Amino acid sequence: MVFVPRKITGAYVIEPDKIEDSRGFLARVFCKKEFAAHGLNPEMVQCNISFTMRKGTLRGMHYQTAPRQEAKLVRCSRGSIYDVLLDLRPQSPTFRQWEAITRTAETCRMAYIPTGVAHGFQTLIDATEVFYQMSEFYTDSCAQGVRWDDPAFAIDWPIENPVLSDRDRSQPLWS
Repeated sequence: MVFVPRKITGAYVIEPDKIEDSRGFLARVFCKKEFAAHGLNPEMVQCNISFTMRKGTLRGMHYQTAPRQEAKLVRCSRGSIYDVLLDLRPQSPTFRQWEAITRTAETCRMAYIPTGVAHGFQTLIDATEVFYQMSEFYTDSCAQGVRWDDPAFAIDWPIENPVLSDRDRSQPLWS
């Protein structure tokens, strides 16, 4: 695996080394030793799949607070997403900055999202699936979010008038 640091402190794009032949390819997408060697949390305790029917659907911006802060490893396993990371760590040099990366199932690139960084994505095509690995169990009392359109961050989403859940539509503004 190739670990490529991103603008957001502690975030990485992880590109699998594909071993290809006439049948297709094989690629390792997680290795506890490699994650630890790069200083990333190698303890992944829960996996989730998010399937979204409609292009333009937006999910986010989500994170968990202490004592259940979670790092995430995220991969688009079907379709395509505009994947956004938002740094909410006051001591971070990239505090209140965001970064977006387009992910597709074909590339197999993953995002490592450190604790304290909110995550969200917008689907770019119909029938998109996202696979998550988390370092902490989901805990409703620690689940938090900020508004996808909060002017404090001015995230530039590619598709206007997104499809939103009631929860995401009613997230609080940061200020």
